[in-house]
Amino acid sequence: MRRTLPLISLPLLLAGPVLSAELTPAQLQAAAGVYVGEAHCDMKQKVHLKAIDGRPGHFELTHQKARYILAPEVTSTGAVRLEDRQAGVVWLQIPAKSMLLNAKLGRREVDGCMHAEQVAEAQAAKPAAGASLLGTPAAAVATR
Repeated sequence: MRRTLPLISLPLLLAGPVLSAELTPAQLQAAAGVYVGEAHCDMKQKVHLKAIDGRPGHFELTHQKARYILAPEVTSTGAVRLEDRQAGVVWLQIPAKSMLLNAKLGRREVDGCMHAEQVAEAQAAKPAAGASLLGTPAAAVATR
């Protein structure tokens, strides 16, 4: 016997992911720190993150053929955390890198992702060539 879905559920299937309710002021503040655009990741992978028009604080993340609708979650560490609870995925953004986690499967989908802003921050954080760890120029150390 062939089984079909009731017609009433068809529009729900075509509508795509359900967007969460309105966000709190803290969530909107967390969303302000999200880097959008293309991120280059380990293993020559790419992730693209963009804000969703008309839905402040909501983002669309695409990786390979997958597409997720994410909303920010407030963290105690200051890390940016975006979640698609229905799909079970989490996008974590820290100053050094970003990563996509699959919480349902308990694994990283992609790691070592860097937006242009993260690359610039990493370059600015590197010590000047020839400087020691204590901040003393290498030439001054050599003459002692």
